[in-house]
Amino acid sequence: MLQELSIRNFAIIDDLNISFSEGLTVLSGETGAGKSIILNAVNLLLGSRATSKMVRTGTEFAELEAFFHITKGSDVYQLMEEHGYDPSEGLIIRRIISGNDRHRIYINGRIGTIQLLTSITQNLASISGQHAFQGLLKEDQHLSILDQFDNLRNLREGVSIAYKEIVPLINKLKELKDLQKRQSEHIELLTFQKKEIEEATLVALEDEDLEKEKTKLRNSETLYQAVHSSIQEIYSHPGSVFEKLVNVKKEIEKSARLDFDLDTRSQEIEDIIFRVEDTASELREYRNNIRIDEGRLETVEERLDLLQKLKRKYGGTEATLDNIFSYYNEICTELNDVKNISSNIDDISEKLKKKHSKLSDKALKLSKKRAHAAKIFSDKIAEELSSLEMPDTSFEVLLTQEKAIDEEGLNVSGYKIDETGMDNAVFMISPNIGEALKPLSKIASGGELSRVVLAMKAILAEKDSVGTVIFDEVDAGIGGGIAEVVGKKITSLSNYHQVICITHLPQIAKFGNHHFKISKKVEDGRTSTSISPLDKEKRVEEIARMLGGIEITDATFNHAREMIENC
Repeated sequence: MLQELSIRNFAIIDDLNISFSEGLTVLSGETGAGKSIILNAVNLLLGSRATSKMVRTGTEFAELEAFFHITKGSDVYQLMEEHGYDPSEGLIIRRIISGNDRHRIYINGRIGTIQLLTSITQNLASISGQHAFQGLLKEDQHLSILDQFDNLRNLREGVSIAYKEIVPLINKLKELKDLQKRQSEHIELLTFQKKEIEEATLVALEDEDLEKEKTKLRNSETLYQAVHSSIQEIYSHPGSVFEKLVNVKKEIEKSARLDFDLDTRSQEIEDIIFRVEDTASELREYRNNIRIDEGRLETVEERLDLLQKLKRKYGGTEATLDNIFSYYNEICTELNDVKNISSNIDDISEKLKKKHSKLSDKALKLSKKRAHAAKIFSDKIAEELSSLEMPDTSFEVLLTQEKAIDEEGLNVSGYKIDETGMDNAVFMISPNIGEALKPLSKIASGGELSRVVLAMKAILAEKDSVGTVIFDEVDAGIGGGIAEVVGKKITSLSNYHQVICITHLPQIAKFGNHHFKISKKVEDGRTSTSISPLDKEKRVEEIARMLGGIEITDATFNHAREMIENC
């Protein structure tokens, strides 16, 4: 149940706070006073998309907040617990609508997402206005309404689960059968690819090693001359580094006879001489191993060309040897699968048969239940419409099935099936005696449509899990005595739900347990909306305003007081 609503800097609303109670709450006011803006705020708190255009001119952000009491054991109560909230504290929803479109959502003080918000609020409140009326014209919603009426949600969910289980099997079977048709060609291709990779006898990191060898072979003469010259300079030539170091060592040894501290330096020079000898030896070994071999260079380049070709074909976007190895493993796996394709088809066909039997049983059971529910629902709607001053109206839920295409698994008794079952539902209506039943979307007027919505709300009242029902312009297209009948029907709904009704008709407003007046005023060049709870006398004034024209007479006031007292 909605208990508190706070709206700040939203459209023409500056700062507005409303406390709601059980029963029927009426909101009234002049056209354009801001009633629809309040409804938009509630819609946003229930998960509608926000835009920066909603922010009041001259402010940076709008702030909306609502507090709901949550009934223990309800769907919302369980959802909140699943998401880590304590529903015993109630539900506080806060939305910040920013002028730069960086909006925020808070649920019980924790930041949340639009997906989480809509998940929690989907069974929190129901808003029936022009949007709901238009929704009733969409025939794809009629089946859901019928299922809600007869508590068929679990059966429908069972069909949905069975359908979702069977679809992947159908897709896999189709894939395998298509593969089987081109099996020979496919096996030939895979076998060729496997053989080509195997014959290459690839070695990990081989391409990197070969690139290094290619560079060395291409520059072998340059390397030989450089290393040979370095050996000469270091060791072989007269006056080489080695020879000079030997002479230095001799001079230091002589001097060490005069100063023993030079012994250490002499030893260090000797170590350097040994290292120079080792380096020269290693360079000689390197020089002797340098191959000036055009034949080997050609072999290396041919091998690298082959590796590059294989990497382009099988190395993926990165064109690496590792990817070729991975692709080779995939080929082996796929070849094994293709060779066992007949066995796989048999296995999946058997599984599909069992799943199809399960789906058929559930779908046929659901369809039978719907056929029974459709008759009862039709009679109840006709009865409710009669009480709403449409006594000659005939109403029927037309259930039909669509012939299935030749797709294995997705049909029951030759009829198409989807997640909702095998049925389509269309609400048929004939408002006048002697007229044939026609789809509701084709012939219903605004006043008739509003009463059909109200009739459905009345029938679903005991089964509907929402705590709050909001009616906006439920009086569309009606007036006079019919309006009073509608008012009584809305009042009866308030025995099951908290009902909030936005109306222009005094015949409906008089039934309210609580009454708020929405007003618009201009101060300091700014327009703003305010809301005021009405006591008994103020309520008489408001009903009189709704009854009267430009000039409200004493007779109008007396009539208004009489209307309220006679409820």
